[in-house]
Amino acid sequence: MPSTVVINAEQRAQIKEIVCDILEIEPADVTDTSLFKEDHNADSLGAIEILSSLERTFNAEIDQAELTRMVNLDGVVQVVEEALAK
Repeated sequence: MPSTVVINAEQRAQIKEIVCDILEIEPADVTDTSLFKEDHNADSLGAIEILSSLERTFNAEIDQAELTRMVNLDGVVQVVEEALAK
């Protein structure tokens, strides 16, 4: 059975802060399910910057293939949880 890691509220806030800083979005405008590209006009370069920043912040390796799942805050949190569980 694979181990699971659950992101706590503080870590989730940290992830949201990284996303908002990189995408230049007001935190109040981002919900757990708002789509970065469609709702906030994010580009693919921003997604790569987010991935890189998350890797540094959480000392985890995240495969670039996971970018396809990192479309909203919930998706990013799930990817980070899985990376930390490895």
